[in-house]
Parts: sequence; structure tokens; C-alpha cells
Amino acid sequence: MRSESALARQVRSPRVVNIADLRERARRRLPGLVFDYIDGAAEDEVTEARNRAAFSEVTFRPRQCVPVRACDLRTTVLGAELALPFLLAPVGNCRSFYPMGDAHAARAAHAAGTVFIQSTFSGMRIEDVRAASAGPLWYQLYVPGGRAVAEATIARAKAAGYTALVVTIDTPVAGLRERDIRRGVRQILGGQRLASLPYLWQFVVRPRWVLDFLADGAPQVFPNVELPGVGPMPSGDVGTLLEQTLVTWHDLRWMRDAWRGPLVVKGVHTADDARCAMEAGADAIVVSNHGGRQLDGVSGSLRALPEVVEAVNGRVEVLMDGGIRRGGDIVKALSLGAKAVLIGRAYAWALGAAGGPGVARAIEILKTDLVRTMRLLGCDAVRNLDTTYVDVPAAWRPAALRAQSSVKDT
Repeated sequence: MRSESALARQVRSPRVVNIADLRERARRRLPGLVFDYIDGAAEDEVTEARNRAAFSEVTFRPRQCVPVRACDLRTTVLGAELALPFLLAPVGNCRSFYPMGDAHAARAAHAAGTVFIQSTFSGMRIEDVRAASAGPLWYQLYVPGGRAVAEATIARAKAAGYTALVVTIDTPVAGLRERDIRRGVRQILGGQRLASLPYLWQFVVRPRWVLDFLADGAPQVFPNVELPGVGPMPSGDVGTLLEQTLVTWHDLRWMRDAWRGPLVVKGVHTADDARCAMEAGADAIVVSNHGGRQLDGVSGSLRALPEVVEAVNGRVEVLMDGGIRRGGDIVKALSLGAKAVLIGRAYAWALGAAGGPGVARAIEILKTDLVRTMRLLGCDAVRNLDTTYVDVPAAWRPAALRAQSSVKDT
């Protein structure tokens, strides 16, 4: 594995100026299977494209001749003050992107003054990520194996000092990620030696990654999901176990009782689900379509944000993820009512490109973008961002706002 200083120099090259550059560095370093796991989405990848396209439909309304000498990027999420209005989203299999990947990402988040959210499908133990970082950590929950298994994991996260539980509700089954199929994911993860042979070339051409992966123990299990009679959950069993476990709004109540702390519901896309989440006891909602990795053909997350914000009406905090690549994207989401956003691919590519220094560089890029955009807008603090700083298509307005507009027009 290259030294941290060498990796830091690599991602600070004059050629690495945005998140797309980090994506390209990841593409060069990672085997095709691993890169496409980060990069790909479900079916025709329409929703993933819509996540990005939605930001181009929102335009800025800058205020000129405003003396903005500095920008206050602080925000408060679930009662905790963060130095940045973006958190690192839960991303599974980070350890395949880079040895001990979750620990590197958690440390980078802590250094930047924000939150790292660990996925159920992490290759690192909850306790080991906690030991690697003194910063705030949240735990994202799936329930493969059922309620008893989930309650045991919740207890571990609570004991380790994680401060919020994020329940993902949009994954009753795994989405059809066709890139994964073409790369032979099922054969390789399932240990089908003969069937996997045609796909092994993608590792042969990435020997440095292979050596790093082997030195890291070639993890093949998710150690935070302890299945009765099995032990740590094999990574190849994700799809099967998800299909066997259905999460309903009623289940959020026992999760809340087991957690006894702030509960975040991730995967809300409509006003109706936002109201259901609040009734089930959610303290915050994440407007999300899973980065386009589940149901293809839904709208971009930013497009869904105004509807959810209106339905919530300030009763719980609203966050958003999906398609964020620039600081300007963050500004648009905050202006439309999000308290903060989650970034996923943006830091996953960076982790795959260069480990901890890569994640730190991704955070730095987004932070610099954010400050520059706000100064050009004439806004000195993220708490002051609102809809007066943006124009949105009329079709985006929630039904009530459209009705009000039609009355005024007459």
C-alpha cells in the first residue's frame, strides 16, 4: 500500500480539481467490479441521471454588491453542531475500495467536523470504527436476519457511542444493478470458482489493489450482522436476506424502543411517506432514492425535496442525498429546505482513489465550492439560505403552492 503522504500528493495534483477527477482516479485504481459497484445504478440508470439533471433545472438568484468576507458553514443536525452542512452517507463495502476504508472515511469526517454514517454492510466492526475516530458516528440499519439480529446490532452501536440510528426503508429487495451482473458479482462473491474464471481478468490488471485487499484480510463478511448458527453474515447473502425481511412502519416503533435515541428515516420520496415517518417517531427524514440504485424511473431527489419539506412543515429535520457533486449542489438543496445533505459516491470514489487523503480531498473540494458559491450569491451563512436564492420550475412546487399561484394568477 502506498504511504499516506504519497496518496495525499496524488490527490492534490493540479489535475484533481473536482469530484469527477477523483472518480477518474478511482476508475484507474480499482478493479472493474469494485468501481462499477460505486459508479453504477439500477437497470437503465435513469434515476441516477435524474439525480444529477435535477440540479441543472434549479438556477441561482444572486444578490450583488453584498460584502461577504467569510461564510459560516455551520449547521445543527439533531441537536449537534456540525462545521459543514454535509455528512458522509452510509456506503456498503467500503473496505473493498480501500483497506479499512470505513475507518479512513470516519477519520476524515471527524477532521472536517462532520458525521460519518456506517453502513450495516460495512466490512468493519462497529467497535473498530469507533476506536479509529473520536468524531460523531451514526449507524445505518438494515434488518437481514430479522428483529433479534437487528436489536443485537443496535445495542452494539449504542454501547460504542454512535449517536443516531438511520433506518433505510427503500430496500425490500436489492435493485437490479446490471453492471454488477456483467462483472460477475454473484459468481465471485458466491465462491463459484469455475463460473468466476471469465471475470478474474479485472483483478489481474489491478495488481496493486489485489495486494492491498489481500493484506487487509480479503474480507468477505459483514461483521455487524451476527446470524444465528452462521456467525458474521457472508457478503454474498445480501439479496437473499433482504428479500426475507420486510420492514414496515410498525417496525420503526420497536427500532426506536431498542435505540432510545435520535431516529432518522432514509428513503422518503413523497409527502405521504414523510407523514408516515413522523407518525412512526422519526426525528429526521432523508429524501433519497438510494442514489438510483433501487427503483429506476423515479424522480431525482432534489425534485422530490420541496414536496417533503412542505409536508413536514418544520416538525422534523429534512436531509437529502442523491447526485451531489459540487458545492453549488449543496447550496441548492439547502435553499430548498434541507437542513444538510449526505454525500455518497463523491467520497466513495475518493476513498477508492486514495484512501483517507482522497476523502479529505473530496471534502475540501466540496467545502471550497460551497464557500465560493455562497460568496458569489451574496450569502454569508448556510442558515440564511432559502428559496429567495433560487428559481425552480413551476412543476416542482407542491400542490398547495401551485393552487395558491393559480388563484393569484386569476
